[in-house]
Amino acid sequence: MEKLQIVVDTNVLFAALRSERGAARVLLNNLDDPRWHVNVSTSLLLEYEDVLKRSEMNDHILPANVEPFIESVCSISTCHEIFYLWRSIAINPNDAFILELAVRVNADFIVTFNSKHFTNAGDFGVKLATPREFLRFVGDIP
Repeated sequence: MEKLQIVVDTNVLFAALRSERGAARVLLNNLDDPRWHVNVSTSLLLEYEDVLKRSEMNDHILPANVEPFIESVCSISTCHEIFYLWRSIAINPNDAFILELAVRVNADFIVTFNSKHFTNAGDFGVKLATPREFLRFVGDIP
């Protein structure tokens, strides 16, 4: 079976770092699972960094640990260049780069808590799943 290609929305990392329990944390702890491959872009990495450096995250990740965390994500991911071709059809223009990345890599899934921002992802063959739904799909949660 080929590796699933996934894009992980920033809100999943946010949730995973805010709580030690839950499917988002399980997914974060297993980003390097051999059954899937994480795809990122410069825009997505910059958003990860921006969100994780917010003061509200200081209780969950120290600012000094954000860059090493991002580097660890980069070490297990493939970074792709995107061209913002789909911005005009994105429901939420602020998340257009995530849809663009998913289309660019022919992703199987965007893992997100905001599926309403990507309602047209199915037009490109990309499935939407919460972390729990994704882990259920791969058989890690009954």
